[in-house]
Amino acid sequence: MFENIQKKFSLAFKNLSGKGKISEKNIKDAVKEVKLSLLEADVNYKVVKNFIDSVKEKALGEKVLESLTPDQEFIRILKNELIELMGGKEPEKLVISRNPGYIMLVGLQGSGKTTSAAKLAKMYKEKGKKPLLVAADTYRPAAIDQLITLGTQIDVPVFSGDKVNARKIVKEAKNYAEKMLHDIVIIDTAGRLHIDDDMMKELEDIKNYIKPEEILMVVDSMMGQDAVRTAKDFNDRLELNGFIVTKLDGDSRGGVIISIRHVTGKPIKLAGTGEKIVALEPFYADRYAGRILGMGDVLSLIEKVESELDKEKAEKDAEKFMEGKFDLNDFLAQIKQIKKLGPLGNILEMMPGVPKENVDLKKGESEMKKMEAIINSMTIKERKNPKTLTFSRKKRVAAGSGTTLQDINKILKSYEQIKKMMKQVKKMGKRKFLGNMKKFGM
Repeated sequence: MFENIQKKFSLAFKNLSGKGKISEKNIKDAVKEVKLSLLEADVNYKVVKNFIDSVKEKALGEKVLESLTPDQEFIRILKNELIELMGGKEPEKLVISRNPGYIMLVGLQGSGKTTSAAKLAKMYKEKGKKPLLVAADTYRPAAIDQLITLGTQIDVPVFSGDKVNARKIVKEAKNYAEKMLHDIVIIDTAGRLHIDDDMMKELEDIKNYIKPEEILMVVDSMMGQDAVRTAKDFNDRLELNGFIVTKLDGDSRGGVIISIRHVTGKPIKLAGTGEKIVALEPFYADRYAGRILGMGDVLSLIEKVESELDKEKAEKDAEKFMEGKFDLNDFLAQIKQIKKLGPLGNILEMMPGVPKENVDLKKGESEMKKMEAIINSMTIKERKNPKTLTFSRKKRVAAGSGTTLQDINKILKSYEQIKKMMKQVKKMGKRKFLGNMKKFGM
């Protein structure tokens, strides 16, 4: 996420880093690098101009010029300006006060509307609500079937009516929702490859009938300025309440989330960060500013760990590890726990101070898959006691997992090293062990 813009920004910071005294020229050079970084990230030109003028004005103030750490002061200004540009420190919440409350999702075809509708329904269901999904996209082949499949996965009903007339489907869905006491109704509307009058007229008719409290446009972050221009057109016709920006996990530039609020005047309310049905989160401008600047996002990482991992199991596993009583079954469980957090790249993105450019993420993902395949190819007895793995057994495991004897020996060696280390922890005491680790800068 935001890999390209991070690299460009780092060049701007290097211009100021390590200088005892800073000059106006140094600041202007750094600001120029920031400007180029934003333009290359496909940020709207007018947005860049206003942003740079504001940064320059603050960066040329005495506080930066007289600072002992001008690079840090400059980064602080940049971060604060980015936060302001993207919506401020507090996330904009979805406001639903009626019962049932209506949320209408709009956007172009392929932006992720249908998946976002299901993610939103799951989010409300977990809050104790009774959501209903309405399949009103009658143009895209299989859109209704896709929503029904997703609804089945999350155990949320989907109203599809005659599957032909979107206006009729929505009218019937309204009656159905009131009759069945649904308190949240999420409408997946039709998209096109481009905006046309028929499409907008249908959306306007649906809007006028149900009077939704939230009209959210689903925007593909990887479309760059095209997405921002389309968002402006939708806002002009429908008066949007905000945006759900999708595919942020694959966005290396960040142009959409930086531009869209400034251009439309409407906030990003939710962010889609992956294909999983739970990969939808409130949009925190301050956290995303940290990621864009390569400063990490520890709060989101903590929240992710707390929501994805089983706390009770983690505590039991920690006790087993400290006692040195864990086996390869536990080793496999740890790999699965890490995988729950998502791609390694996304996890590293949230960790401050980690040099991402020196980490071979593909190799890391590949190694985890290999370890999983190897352990899955072992018998229960072999997992509980790896010492039973004779040469012939290792050959069988290698054949079953599509790996080599070298790969198997490598995993067993890692396992034994961790076990040995945990025994040392127990022997010398946890505090003393951690103290020694710090002494050696580990």
